[in-house]
Amino acid sequence: MNGQSVTPLLPKQCILVVDDTPDNIDLLSSILADDYRIRVATSGEKALKIVYSDEPPDLILLDIMMPGLSGLEICRRLKANPDRRRIPIIFVTAMTSIEDEQLGLATGAVDYITKPISPAIVKARIRTHLALYDQSRELERMVRQRTVELMTTRQQIIRRLGRAAEFKDNETGNHVLRMSHYARLIAEAHGLGSEAADIIYCTSPMHDIGKIGIPDAILLKPGKLDAEEWKIMQQHPLMGAEIIGKHDNELLETARVIAISHHEKWDGSGYPLGLKGEDIPLEGRIVAIADVFDALLSLRPYKPALPLEQALHYLESQSGRHFDPQLIGAFEKAMPEILRIREIYADENGALTDLEFHIREIYDHRHDPDGYPGVLTRHKDGD
Repeated sequence: MNGQSVTPLLPKQCILVVDDTPDNIDLLSSILADDYRIRVATSGEKALKIVYSDEPPDLILLDIMMPGLSGLEICRRLKANPDRRRIPIIFVTAMTSIEDEQLGLATGAVDYITKPISPAIVKARIRTHLALYDQSRELERMVRQRTVELMTTRQQIIRRLGRAAEFKDNETGNHVLRMSHYARLIAEAHGLGSEAADIIYCTSPMHDIGKIGIPDAILLKPGKLDAEEWKIMQQHPLMGAEIIGKHDNELLETARVIAISHHEKWDGSGYPLGLKGEDIPLEGRIVAIADVFDALLSLRPYKPALPLEQALHYLESQSGRHFDPQLIGAFEKAMPEILRIREIYADENGALTDLEFHIREIYDHRHDPDGYPGVLTRHKDGD
């Protein structure tokens, strides 16, 4: 090459074109194919699969009027997902009224292009929003880098508070660690991205922080609570939400939502608000399964530990009653990893809450023919 260095070409950015009319897809693809990688979807369902894949697009051109999931509904779903909400969405539609444009932008789109389209306008708008998106991602990267220590501190405080509630209660050992890992695994199996699952993992340890406000005579009673005592016990989700308080910070707000909603039931018979079905926040529905599963398998002064098969049977029997049926499916899908976590953080291995921050734990998992975790070893640094 005559001694000259060659600058490697950067990969083209990816545009997802979503429209139920093939002619519209062909037109947009022909306009953009020279400058971008193009992926296409003729339905909302297919579009979501592409966006939630391991290689999401850099920008989405989205029709509004489509059978099944409309463009507005797709936009709402993506903007509600922490892992995908930042992808810029441009509506490309024949709906031309000011009200339609206002609704599209209010839903979360960054721009609104009406048909028939002008190729020059489409290209200019895409260049502008991709440049803004690149700048936004770089700024986010810098902010994340600078706030790692702050986030770590917040997570440690959340875990310490969760541990404080454990000391106040009969729930000892590694319950908080196990159920927070279970919650993350259920969230991932349900289709949430890593960021959303990690937020649930980091905040679920505070689910029972409200028990700090319950009198010891009730909280530590070895027998069954009477009606008045149970009424007081049912206040701990409200107390937990009050202790955490309302915050703009996503981590703390998720902790508050989990604290107040993890005892609600799918059929509306839970507490403290009697919420039903999808009115219960997703985070609370996930933590409910993780918390009950670990409680069933754990020895308490007022109850024996159930065998695994009985605990699984109970959760299955409560699908559609106590628990969200779709999340029970996700729980079952995640079962191999859940069982691995259960063995790693078994109470007989010692209390590992503090060690998680201060000791590098090296686990040697020797699996038996059925795929279940086997021998467990733990070593301190330098040992």
